[in-house]
Amino acid sequence: MAMAIKLAKLSLAFDDVPIGAVVVHNDKVIGRGYNKIEKLNNSLVHAEIIAINDAISNYGYKHLLDCSLYVTLEPCSMCAGAIVLARISNLIYGAKDPKTGACGSLFNIPQDERLNHRVNVISGIKEDECSQLLKDFFKKLRKSENGKK
Repeated sequence: MAMAIKLAKLSLAFDDVPIGAVVVHNDKVIGRGYNKIEKLNNSLVHAEIIAINDAISNYGYKHLLDCSLYVTLEPCSMCAGAIVLARISNLIYGAKDPKTGACGSLFNIPQDERLNHRVNVISGIKEDECSQLLKDFFKKLRKSENGKK
């Protein structure tokens, strides 16, 4: 999770929401990503999607069997769907997302029994640190927006 937090901080250079993600297989990092939505002006380039794509390239197969995804914030529905489709075994995330979280907060896509793959989900890892990073970002964003008015 420490590496995911470091990656999340890279998002700040582009005024992106600081979210980082790392895919691990056999204790080796095979995929990394951080939010690039503002940088690339593309709403689909979430940290998880970038990390999964990187991992697939390095793993050499479309299904990331026996892999774990570490992410600083509970994934949204798009990313939760990608996690299931990539057949990731374990999802470990830091902070819960009560507004858009799809891994236990609003929905629980990775563990939905109607789907053909289920993911082991562990939440709350370094939750305070992950949450504080987001709080600081949005506090700074609100402050700068108020200064523009």
